[in-house]
Amino acid sequence: MSAAPLSKVAIVGASGRIGGAFAKALLQTGKHSVTALTRAGSKSKLPAGVKVIEVDYEDEPSLVAALKGHQFLAISLGVSAAHDVHAKIVTAAGKAGVPYIMPNAYGYPTSDKARPDDMYTQVVHDRVNDVASNGVSSSIVLACGFWYEWSLGLGEAWFGFTIKDRKVTFFDDGKRVITVSTWDQCGRALAALLSLPESGASSGSAAAAPSVADFKGKTLAISSFRVSQRDMLDSLHRVLGTTDADWEITHEPTAKRVREGGRDFQNGDRMGFARKLYGDIFSADNEVSDYAGTQQTADKVLGLPREDLDEATRRTVEMVESGWNPFAV
Repeated sequence: MSAAPLSKVAIVGASGRIGGAFAKALLQTGKHSVTALTRAGSKSKLPAGVKVIEVDYEDEPSLVAALKGHQFLAISLGVSAAHDVHAKIVTAAGKAGVPYIMPNAYGYPTSDKARPDDMYTQVVHDRVNDVASNGVSSSIVLACGFWYEWSLGLGEAWFGFTIKDRKVTFFDDGKRVITVSTWDQCGRALAALLSLPESGASSGSAAAAPSVADFKGKTLAISSFRVSQRDMLDSLHRVLGTTDADWEITHEPTAKRVREGGRDFQNGDRMGFARKLYGDIFSADNEVSDYAGTQQTADKVLGLPREDLDEATRRTVEMVESGWNPFAV
C-alpha cells in the first residue's frame, strides 16, 4: 500500500444521482481521474471530465479490460438491474486487480445476522460477500441512511409525503428521528475518503493519520441530518410557505405499515417493499435508524460540512415539480 491517495477511480452508474455525485465530487478535488463504465449506446449524460468506456456486463473480458489499472470501483446500479449483474462486475474487478470496491449497498449500518424477513440486510451481506468472494478486492460499504431527496420526493410509499397533493402519512406520531444523507454529501464523503493516503503512518505511531486502509473491509458511516417526519413537514412549510392547515395529515401505526407492506410485496405489489423497508426504519425498536445519534460517524474525519435542511428540501420540491420520476422507462 501507498501513502499517496487512490487516484484512478471507476464508477458503474455515473449517470445516476449517487454515481453522478461521486463523479462530480471526485473531479472537483483535482486528485482523481474518473472512468464511467456504461452500456454500449447509452445516451445518459455524464459530468464533464469523466472518461467513458462502453462495456457489456455479460462479457467478462470487456469488463476486465475496462477495469484494468483502476484502484477503486464504486458500484451504483438501478433498481431494475438484473440480480446477478453486481456479482459479475465484482468478479471482473477481481480479475482486473482492483484493490477496493464500494458495493451497491447504500443505506443503514447492518448487523452481522439478518432476520429472515429483513430483505435489506440480506442484500447488503450478499453484495459484501460478492466482493470477498473475488479473492482480491476489499469492500468499503458507505452507510448513509436513506437518500433524503429520493425518499422525500418519490411519494407516500417512502417517507409518507405526496408533495404535489400536499398529503402526508405520519407513521405513529411522526416524531421518530432517523439519520439520512443527501446525494451531495455522499459524493463529498467518497471524494474525501479517496483524498486520504491509502495507508497511514507506520504501525506503532502515536499519531497515525486517517487513511483509506482504516476502512478496509468496514463500514464508512456518514450523515447529513437527523430528522423526523415532523421535521420534514416543517421544512416543507418553510420552503412552500404552507402550514399544517394546507396539508392532509393522516396517521398510520408503523407496525401495521410494516406488516401490510410485507404482505403486499409478497402478493406482487412492488410498492409494498418500499412501505415495509421504510416502515422498518421508523420502527421504535430499530437500533440503527438514528445511527448518527448513537454511533460515531466518519463525518469529522472526512471534514464533511453541516448542511441546510431547507436547501435540501427545496431541491426535492424542484425535482418533484419538474416531473422527476426515476422509474420512468
